[in-house]
Parts: sequence; C-alpha cells; structure tokens
Amino acid sequence: MDNIYSTSKVHPQPNISWSLEPELTEIMASSRSYKTLLYAWEGWHNASGVPLKNYYPSFVELSNKASRADGFQDTGDDWRSWYETETFRQDLEEIYKTIEPLYLNLHAFVRRQLYNQYGPKYINLKGPIPAHLLGNMWAQTWNNIYDMMIPFPDKPNIDVTDEMVRQGYNATHMFRVAEEFFTSLGLERMPEEFWEGSMLVKPQGREVVCHASAWDFYNRKDFRIKQCTTVTMEQLFTVHHEMGHIQYYLQYKDKPVGFRRGANPGFHEAIGDVLSLSVSTPKHLETINLLESVTSDIETDTNYLLKMALEKIAFLPFGYLIDLWRWDVFSGKTPPERYNADWWYLRTKYQGICPPTRRTEEHFDAGAKYHIPGNTPYIRYFVSFILQFQFHEKLCEAARHTGPLHTCDIYRSAEAGAILKKVLQAGSSESWPVVLQDAIGTDKLNASSLMKYFEPIIDWLKKQNVNETLGWPDFNWVPPMPEGYPEDIEPGDVSTHLEVWTAGPSVRHH
Repeated sequence: MDNIYSTSKVHPQPNISWSLEPELTEIMASSRSYKTLLYAWEGWHNASGVPLKNYYPSFVELSNKASRADGFQDTGDDWRSWYETETFRQDLEEIYKTIEPLYLNLHAFVRRQLYNQYGPKYINLKGPIPAHLLGNMWAQTWNNIYDMMIPFPDKPNIDVTDEMVRQGYNATHMFRVAEEFFTSLGLERMPEEFWEGSMLVKPQGREVVCHASAWDFYNRKDFRIKQCTTVTMEQLFTVHHEMGHIQYYLQYKDKPVGFRRGANPGFHEAIGDVLSLSVSTPKHLETINLLESVTSDIETDTNYLLKMALEKIAFLPFGYLIDLWRWDVFSGKTPPERYNADWWYLRTKYQGICPPTRRTEEHFDAGAKYHIPGNTPYIRYFVSFILQFQFHEKLCEAARHTGPLHTCDIYRSAEAGAILKKVLQAGSSESWPVVLQDAIGTDKLNASSLMKYFEPIIDWLKKQNVNETLGWPDFNWVPPMPEGYPEDIEPGDVSTHLEVWTAGPSVRHH
C-alpha cells in the first residue's frame, strides 16, 4: 500500500506526469481555476485511492488479528489504549464541541469568500464546500487560499517566502535556523550523525515518500529527518516541527527503551508546533531578519490571526474525523462496502465539505491520504493541536510575556526552555496526565488556551457572519459538474508553469 501511494501519478498528457510533490500540491495551492483544481483532485484520488481498495480490507483483518493477540478488541482499541484514559472518546467529543463554534464561523466566512470567487453555481451558501477549493489536496488546512481571504490586503505581507529566497536560504540553512531556536532555549544541538544521515532535499533519479518524518534509530546517537525541503515559510515551520521530534529523542535517549516515547503520541506532535507558534510571529521573523519591521495594529493582527486560523482551526475537524472513521473500520461498524460512504459522511458532518464529483464504493478516497496506507494513527494530531496551545500559554508565562497570547515569542527564554526540557526528558516514564500536571499545572486536555489565543479573530468573524448561515443545513448538496469537463481541460497550460516552479508548498507533516 505504501508503495502504491508513493509512486502514484496523474497523467494529464501521454508525455507528462504529475507527482503529489511538487506538481499536484502546487496546483492545489496556487490555481484558482475550478476545472484545473477538479482535474488535479480527481486525478490524485483516483490514481492513489482506487488501487488500494483491494488491499485495505485484508490489511484491517491482519491488523486486528495482531491486536487481539495482544488482548485488545481490535486495532482501534489498541491505539486508544496509548492515551491511558477510559473516557478518551467522550473527552475528545467534548473538546471538539468547545471549538466547533469557532470552526463554524471560520467555515461560513471562507464559504462566502469562495462564493465571491466562484459564484452561486459552485458554492451553496447553505451547503458544504467542494473539497478541492481549499488550497490543499485533503482540505485539511486552508492557509494556501489566504490571498482570497485576507481581511486587510493593504497591510504588509506576513509571508516571508520571497525574503527567504532573496537571502539565499536553502534546506540546510533552514534546519540550522531551527536548531538555533532550540539551543536559544538551552536545549540540545543536533549531533553530527543527524547532518550526515538525514535526507533534507528530494533526491534526483529515484522515487521517495516526500511526507516529512523524523526517525530515532534507538542507539542514542543516530537521529534523522527525511524531508523534501523547499524554501517556503510554511516549510520553515515544518522544519521546526520535525526537529521538535528529534529534540524529544535527544532528551529522553538515556531512558530505558520502553520509555523512549512521548508521554502520549500527541505530545510528540505538539513540541515542534509549540515552537512554530513563536517562529510565525512577526516579532520573531523581525528578530531573525526575515521581516523589516513589525507594525502592530488591529488590522495587521486580524490578518495574522486569520492566517493562523486557516491552518490551525481549519485542521481540527479533519484531525478528529480520520481516526473516527478508522476506529469504525477496525471495529467492523464500517464494513468494506461502506468505506467511501462513511468517509464522506464524516467529512461532511465535521468539516462541512463535500466531494466535487460523484464518488461511489468503487472509489477509496480515504486511501488518498498518506496516513491510511502508511498506517499512521491520526488522533495524535488533533490532541497535539489542543495541547500545543496549553504549552504555549504556560511557556509564554515563564518567558514573562505581556500582551495578547498570539504575539508571544519564547525565543531565548531559558525559563521556557527549562519547562520544555522537563516534559521531554520524562519521555513516557510517567503517565501523560502526570507529565502535564508537572509542566503546566493541569492534568487535563482542554481548549481554553486555544480559545484565548484566537479570541480576537473569533470576535471579528462573528461580526462578518451576521447575515451568514452557520453550518450546512443542505447537508447532501453536491456541486454540478462543469460543462465540457474534462474534455476542455488544457493540462498543457498548467504544465508550462512546471519549468519555473522551483518547488511547491509543503504537504505539511500532518
């Protein structure tokens, strides 16, 4: 399954092939043509998902057999046990209900802007949004369509990609910048083996899975990252995220092997992202000479927070539903003949998106997302997106930050670094509520820090949505097919851009 996913391609013309990275990712991020986006979306979902359908039921059967041999009801039960909480599913649903009003307001605002772009034929202001229009192959983060959403376009651009290119950034330099952030907090440098063994750019002449990942070889000195790094601001955050995993490995490397894990899987994902919350602030980008000056006013703050919401808030229902679907697959509640129907039911229910073309059980659209054929549990990302804001608030307090939470940068704070080090060094030697209590003074996951961070943009969105429908009462609405599609698509028009694409935005770690 992994091999099928990593080698799938879309063929717009006999002599042209598009891989997920960089071509399809770039098209999804930058094209504003309804038909071109549809072509890329449908092409990838058919090329990668459909061939996996025959393998996945057998895989589920084998995986469950292994989990039952370990005393679990099924693989979903096995995965949930890592969180050591009897009420884990209920706790997650309660957290989701807390953040749902923020998501509904973001969704309504984005839907209205897409309506202004694509018109009433393709956007129903009371329905779900077609999944291919949100700047990402899986509609999991929406920051690539920020240019269509930007509240105050006359304010300075907060994307520093062009400046990174101008200054001659390359992959190695991006990793050095991330390393320096960690050392500024009193944490570890990367060992020599890291620089010798890591794959930091896409190699020439062979196929690789470009999905960014960090690796612990369990010998206390060999830690590596595998990433097809490109010079973009978004990738700079991904670099910090992946290096966060390596920093965790370094900090708990002297624990017995059984404790060389995150306190729970969400902890591992949260660490690098906590740093990214600081790295992405205009204040930090100015400190490392990527922004000329910081203007702090309500309009600039609104732009920044909306961009963050398009990444962080847009992701939450997606991060939640992937394993809801998979847990039902493993338990048998979702049998193979309902794989696709239940997948789209959950995506519409939680995300408020719908497939842009008619999908049937001949398709296997879940398989078009790396973590399904790669068998990587996903609820860790939802947990980490809640947890990172809890950590951020505590670390900002330690760094003696004053002002709104979204302006905090913990760079060079030894006090914040000391709290972080305590969490990392514990590994999984204590249960995660104990580690959390020790670090931030609570043993519960909750979304209050996240809500505090986004409070200004929540208020702004509510004002914009006074006359909008929140939610998607036209639940089963599906957009019409464009006339003449796909016969009148000119893939060559898109392909001419490939020569000047040095790289596309990252698919991101998650």
